Amino acid sequence: MRQANDGWRRCLAAAVTAGVPCPAFSAALSFYDGFRCGRLPASLLQAQRDYFGAHQYELMDQPGKFVHTNWTGRGGQVASSTYQA
Repeated sequence: MRQANDGWRRCLAAAVTAGVPCPAFSAALSFYDGFRCGRLPASLLQAQRDYFGAHQYELMDQPGKFVHTNWTGRGGQVASSTYQA
């Protein structure tokens, strides 16, 4: 996979530039990028959940500290808390 990585990206970039849809090919590359990255998928998921539902996310540099970000800068006050099972 590592040997094919650059060619895979160039091929997909050429297809996208030419307007050729490659949903499975691009999804596979996205999955591969997420799979080989230790934190990105979980961090991105937490950010998306916070954006759409004020679920909070844990700060990487302060383990145990959960915060909510006002992502859009507008709207009312949003209350959120962590779920403790």
